[in-house]
Amino acid sequence: MTDSKRRRALSAASALLGGVLVLTACGGGDGGSGGGASEGREKSQAEVDEAAAKKTSAARIKITPKDGADNASINNDAEVAVTKGKLTEVSMKSADGTDVPGTFSADKTSWKPEGQLQRATVYKIAAEAEDGEGRKAHENASFTTVSPDNSFIGNFTPEDGSTVGVGMPVSINFDKGITNKAAVQNGIKVSSSSGQEVVGHWFNEKRLDFRPEDYWAGNSTVTLKLDLDGVEGADGVYGVQQKTVTFKIARNQVSIVDAKTRTMKITRDGKTVKTIPISAGSPDNKTYEGRMVISEKFKETRMNGATVGFTDDDGKGEYDIKDVPHAMRLSTSGTFIHGNYWGDKSIFGNANTSHGCVGLADAKGANDASTPGAWFYNNSMVGDVVDVRNTGDKTIAPDNGLNGWNMDWAQWKAGSAV
Repeated sequence: MTDSKRRRALSAASALLGGVLVLTACGGGDGGSGGGASEGREKSQAEVDEAAAKKTSAARIKITPKDGADNASINNDAEVAVTKGKLTEVSMKSADGTDVPGTFSADKTSWKPEGQLQRATVYKIAAEAEDGEGRKAHENASFTTVSPDNSFIGNFTPEDGSTVGVGMPVSINFDKGITNKAAVQNGIKVSSSSGQEVVGHWFNEKRLDFRPEDYWAGNSTVTLKLDLDGVEGADGVYGVQQKTVTFKIARNQVSIVDAKTRTMKITRDGKTVKTIPISAGSPDNKTYEGRMVISEKFKETRMNGATVGFTDDDGKGEYDIKDVPHAMRLSTSGTFIHGNYWGDKSIFGNANTSHGCVGLADAKGANDASTPGAWFYNNSMVGDVVDVRNTGDKTIAPDNGLNGWNMDWAQWKAGSAV
């Protein structure tokens, strides 16, 4: 190799080695001069994070129920709230896109839907808020309300705003069997403006009645509060009702039917206002004895013996009267006090001839106000008491109709779960 070629080869190797060294230096190595570049990158990231934090809203939105929740209440669960800011927009929709109207609080820190939600429905909420510097925050959630299979309701009587007689109990019939009776009963409060003690009694796993020891005080007001939302009535089955009901008690009217004398004495506020001749159940079909509460009134109704077990050999009813006038129900099993136009007028006050009902002289069509049947109908109301005596039959079962008054106070209280 000539001297000139040797110098050119050394020069190329030197250049290549220098390049490797330069590349190694750019890679940072595992110490030495590489640490300065790493620190620079960390400092740069911290500056980016700090800048991002300065742009983030201080407002914190909370949506209830939490995202993905199921078995949510249809009453009180849904709410949007914000801290360190104010809500600017809230949208709530059901799965089919139906808007749910809602209301902001006066200070715009919370929002709630108006009214009750639907059961077994998916709802989506989107919320926006801003803090004091105008920086916006957003939050979204989706939840499902409790299904009919996982919830229970109680159908109650009497109705809100009604006026009833002194014998009318608060009767609640649940659509599912209740096993946690104490929890459910604790969620129901019944009180009277008279100050009477009111106690609940479970007849079975679906029926709970409330009454005082004696009839309600005349001209008082009774309040029923159902606070059952979220109460577990049975394993995995929750209440959904939250409601307050009030009804008024009218004058104290109790009518005493004596099957032996075949008369009915109507007393009002302790005074006898009228005595009416009646015809009770025949010796073969005696009328139940006991204190019975009028639960329904019909100006005219059909009565078919087949519906209550009175049938001929052909299976048809022993009677089928399509226009019984002035009928008032006394039991679930079919005991009524009603007008009778088909019987001879001589039987009233003289003979017991019915299939177990209490009959009063009346006219076909229920339009003659002068008849005893019409008078009693027009002067009676749901909740009035008809006290039937001396029939020779057994006392009516307390749960056959609204007839818990046939149970003494100690027995009644023994049926309470609390």
